[in-house]
Amino acid sequence: VQLQASGGGSVQAGDSLRLSCAASVRTFRTYAVGWFRQAPGKDREFVAAISASGFTVYADSVRGRFTISKYNDANMVYLQMNNLRPEDTALYYCAASSTEMVVAVRFAAYWGQGTLVTVSS
Repeated sequence: VQLQASGGGSVQAGDSLRLSCAASVRTFRTYAVGWFRQAPGKDREFVAAISASGFTVYADSVRGRFTISKYNDANMVYLQMNNLRPEDTALYYCAASSTEMVVAVRFAAYWGQGTLVTVSS
């Protein structure tokens, strides 16, 4: 399984961005996908996840501002990020698993490369 994350950029506080994660697997509908982020000098942290059936989970820090969605026919997962804050600045990664809800690093079987989000105040 290969994952390709994209959509990062440099924005102002309060702006929005949409991150995309493209998957190269025919059975994508059976996979759970998560988004994680890693700021300089910090550990990689969970942001949001969606199960194969569409159940979603969010970190407290992004709930109400970020929305994760999955489009099985297109093999795509999106992370819509609204009302961005400087503390959202990080390298964002998508990850997938065919067996686990990807709510922690240890549950991810496959990782995409990161896409950088920079939010200035």
